[in-house]
Amino acid sequence: MKPKVVIAGGGAAGMAVALRLERLGVEPVIVEREERLGGKVRGWHKLFPTFTPAAEVLDPLVAQIGRRGIECRTGAAVEALSEHGVKLASGQTIEADAVVVATGFTLFDARRKEEYGYGIYDNVVTSADLERMMNEGAVRLADGSTPRRIALLHCVGSRDEKVCQRHCSKVCCITGVKQAIELKKMFPEADVFNFYMDIRMFGAGYEELYREAQQSYNIHFVRGRISEASPMINGRIQIKAEDTLTGRPLRMSIDMLVLLAGMRANDDNAALAASAGLALAPNGFMQSADPFLGAVRSPRRGIFYAGAVTAPKSLADTLAEASLTADAVMDYLNSVQR
Repeated sequence: MKPKVVIAGGGAAGMAVALRLERLGVEPVIVEREERLGGKVRGWHKLFPTFTPAAEVLDPLVAQIGRRGIECRTGAAVEALSEHGVKLASGQTIEADAVVVATGFTLFDARRKEEYGYGIYDNVVTSADLERMMNEGAVRLADGSTPRRIALLHCVGSRDEKVCQRHCSKVCCITGVKQAIELKKMFPEADVFNFYMDIRMFGAGYEELYREAQQSYNIHFVRGRISEASPMINGRIQIKAEDTLTGRPLRMSIDMLVLLAGMRANDDNAALAASAGLALAPNGFMQSADPFLGAVRSPRRGIFYAGAVTAPKSLADTLAEASLTADAVMDYLNSVQR
């Protein structure tokens, strides 16, 4: 009989692990909380740094899952896990020879930063909202008009002691650059500003895209965090900030404020970790056995990790890690069979 592996999470990481395991002769079973596979990538418009449509990466994964007959249980949440399988919130147990946790991350709730008015003021949106607008083919203000001045604010829910999110979400900087370029392409006459603390261009092609944003699209980068946003009588938004390079206070009226919301750990990570004797990192993400030689292994034999469940990651890093996870699972299964 083929060994069986349960994969908790049907996003890009979970699907990529399942496909590789199936090709290696394993019977994977994907358990996904949502009714559809795809995870967070399903809501994305284009991917950095190449502006590849997200669907061109996601749809082939979903199609391969279907063609290869991999079992998927959607609308099913994992409540507890062990090296012998998982228990679902419905009470059902799925036994397996190993388990992969690929439950991803949760987007920071921008309403917690009340000073920016998300959910209160018109035309204050998150980066995820902006991707949805782009997918729908229309980025418009609340009154239906087009924006003439747009500000993107980095590190909303990242590196922020006030909301207990001290970690860097890693991909927000490049997301802000990508979205700024997309907005400039849509509205060539608009002024687009990026307000940042530090620009972290860590990936291949990221630094080049950052330079292109300035040199080819005249996108403005202001080092300084916006301290407050408030509505104006004419429907615009007034923002207050400090340009920390010049040391001067700044006040500006804008049409749209985009909050680059960071990644945070899932609320149920603690319960899942407790159910299997796993460990959490200080930021709430799952802690790997070793950051160098055991990055995809948990402290418990038979339980493995893939994707952003252990830390914020780009999609490219997530897909690359999925192959490493599958190989680690195979090494474990082969050792048990011997």
